[in-house]
Amino acid sequence: MNEKLKIILNIFAIPAASILSLVILVFIFSKTPARTFYFFLTGPFSNIYNFGNMLNASSLFIFGALGISISMKAGSLNLGGEGQVYLGAFCTAAAAFILSGFGVIGIILSLLAGILSAAAMASFSGICKARWNINELITSFLLSCAIIPVVNYLVTGPFLDPQTSLLSTKKIAKSMHLALILKPSDLNYGAILAVFAVILSHFFLYRSKTGYEMRVTGSSEMFARYGGINTKLNIVLAMAVSGGFYGLAGSAAVLGTYHCVIKEFSSGLGWNALTVALLADFSIPAVIPAAVFFAWIEAGARIAMQNTGLSHEVASIVQAVIIFLCASKAFKNIIFRRKER
Repeated sequence: MNEKLKIILNIFAIPAASILSLVILVFIFSKTPARTFYFFLTGPFSNIYNFGNMLNASSLFIFGALGISISMKAGSLNLGGEGQVYLGAFCTAAAAFILSGFGVIGIILSLLAGILSAAAMASFSGICKARWNINELITSFLLSCAIIPVVNYLVTGPFLDPQTSLLSTKKIAKSMHLALILKPSDLNYGAILAVFAVILSHFFLYRSKTGYEMRVTGSSEMFARYGGINTKLNIVLAMAVSGGFYGLAGSAAVLGTYHCVIKEFSSGLGWNALTVALLADFSIPAVIPAAVFFAWIEAGARIAMQNTGLSHEVASIVQAVIIFLCASKAFKNIIFRRKER
């Protein structure tokens, strides 16, 4: 009974505390708290457009959260999500320009371009850790900070579209767009791909030999080595898979939503995905409800701001509460594990 109660608390405690903080903030900062709270809660579900856009945003969070969760299962933490999403998006757009006449094959190859470019970027951090024992948090974060200005230069320089007022590349061909699901919203087949990615990731981690070896490596690298597992290979592989999912998030954003690369359009996506992964406690199936919950917070704040004048910073504060609570939970888990040892 106590174990079941602990599981229930782990699932619902942080969202409940987040909603409570939301209620308090609305009553403090809004002149019409009841109206504001109504729009915050129901706005994302009020029509197809809002609902579809909320689900579309959650699909991007799912990709990024999967990347973080898989790397954590192998004992690594990929903090380069911001740069990996941006690089994946740019490489996808560049490939889409070249492959615009190849239809579905062109879309698949463009997605692969984004996945492989981000995977290669994350693999560098994995190689540094496996070969020279350099902390992957530092290398992934610093490489991300370095790659963003490079992509900015490409977007605002050689690939800049002179026919738009935005700092962006030109639009990709319509034949390269991911088909929409709920018009007039931006929800597209990227959401279906996100659900499929969750299923595939769970199968990979818990039903395959490679996934088992990665989890053993994350649990105890020394035990894994004594068991004959190539821990260095699994560290690099985990980082590569993690970066690949971040790249897929950028690819889905370009092919499904923006249809171009706008300068720093993905800013914050990597950190939001990390928050979603923390909220899900790095559980693969729990990534979906965690991503939808986080997207609902963002969408609700935006709709409440449009209808009542509520500051969008309220959503940022609620997100900060989520991060704080998740980080506290992670810290407690680390303490408990040390005590058990």
